[in-house]
Amino acid sequence: MMKYSVGPLVSVLGLMVSVGCGDSGGGTSASASEGSTGATGPGTGTGSSSSTSGASATVADPTEDAGSGTMSSATTPTTGATTDASATGTTGPGSSSTTDPVATDSVGSSSGTTIVDPGTSTSTGGDTSGDSSTGVVMMPDIDPCGGGMGMPDKGFLWAANSSQGTISKIDTDSVTEVGRYIVRPDKAGSPSRTSVSISGHVAVANRSGGVTKIYSNEAACPDNNGMAGIQTSKDANFLPWGMDECVAWYQPFNYQSQRPVAWGPGVFNKQTCVYEDEELWTSGRGGIAGIDILVLDGDDGTIKEKINVPTGGNSLREDFYGIYGGAVDPDGNFWGSQLGTGGKLIRVNRVDMSYDIFTTPAGPHWYGMSVDSDGIVWLCSNTVGRFDPLTETWKTAAVGGYTGCMADTGKEGLIWLSNGNGVVGVNRETLAVEKTWPAAGSYGVSIDFKGFVWVVANGKNASKIDPDTGVYVTYGGLVGAYTYSDMTGFSLQNNVFPQ
Repeated sequence: MMKYSVGPLVSVLGLMVSVGCGDSGGGTSASASEGSTGATGPGTGTGSSSSTSGASATVADPTEDAGSGTMSSATTPTTGATTDASATGTTGPGSSSTTDPVATDSVGSSSGTTIVDPGTSTSTGGDTSGDSSTGVVMMPDIDPCGGGMGMPDKGFLWAANSSQGTISKIDTDSVTEVGRYIVRPDKAGSPSRTSVSISGHVAVANRSGGVTKIYSNEAACPDNNGMAGIQTSKDANFLPWGMDECVAWYQPFNYQSQRPVAWGPGVFNKQTCVYEDEELWTSGRGGIAGIDILVLDGDDGTIKEKINVPTGGNSLREDFYGIYGGAVDPDGNFWGSQLGTGGKLIRVNRVDMSYDIFTTPAGPHWYGMSVDSDGIVWLCSNTVGRFDPLTETWKTAAVGGYTGCMADTGKEGLIWLSNGNGVVGVNRETLAVEKTWPAAGSYGVSIDFKGFVWVVANGKNASKIDPDTGVYVTYGGLVGAYTYSDMTGFSLQNNVFPQ
């Protein structure tokens, strides 16, 4: 392990600053004077359309006339069978290629909600929207204020529709879509990773540059678009850019690759029962020397701090994607992983923005990553990798995974990995496979606050799986979906309030 103390820090607390990331001159870090604009509201700013150098392909939405000011005519979910689109146009992590898979379908034509019991391979009439009757562990509310105050609505999963340039809000009880939002003015950002804050709001990173925050609670949305009342999406139809008042802010970046996004915990105000000073981590690559890692102000998206980490040699690997996956540990530090074989793992210490770089085990084509409530870092592919930061040691096992992963709560909680078709549940101590359940395709993995495991396929399907019985419910109305990250906010809250 190598420890680097970085200084002086580039700190722009309270300033409205953006990053000039396309400077061909390079350099180890960008100063506060490089940018002249800060985050913009969706009705006031436009983002640049950076070259993606083949990293992503944006498919225009054929249902929306950009100049008409009308909603798109996305398919409304109806009951019916769904199909798995997870294998469309991808390069699996078992390949030696480090190509970032981008979904290619542009229409969620086979939308609907289907309940499947893997024991019978038939649809059931049951509803898994409530608590599981077979032992799903309920994560109790941590409510310092009592009376239901202080904690967010935990009932949503946020899936990025990469080819459409939108993000979907899925009710985790009913498994229906209750909102869809454009996340970059030109809809050409190819959004992917999503992260939900302790206060319940979501941020999404555009792979082609730019970060957007969306309020999950309509009561938080300001009435600022010149029309009476709050205008916001309530289903799979989305409003034109600048009209949806639940889009909190958009911060443009000129990065050619901006993958990770991860909320930090913030500070709980016992007087107001609100989480304040929430921060958002992200990272970008392209047009600069090294890799930028940034902390954004969660309230307005402005840059609070930034470091530039060099690449090559014993530092981070020189790679177009830069940092590929990101998560925050129980101490509020950022962990970032690199894609593929030979990548590095980095920890950025929030207190002083110094960083530590660790070498990952050779062999597996590492893809997904997660941090659990014990501070253990997980890398995932066909193999699962368990890294203990205290001893700086790795333990690995071939488990038949594929891409994304997330750790469940408690000492008995499993680490769940996607396997392309469903999920694999692995014991976090022994690394033995304990459960394997099917679903309608799988790429990203998340867990909701009632203990159900969710997977988002590379295509149109999101499935909710009962971890004890394997019964799953699928929503099939996504468009070019590609999300693997903390899609519900469960992982962050579990790390801050371990059970």
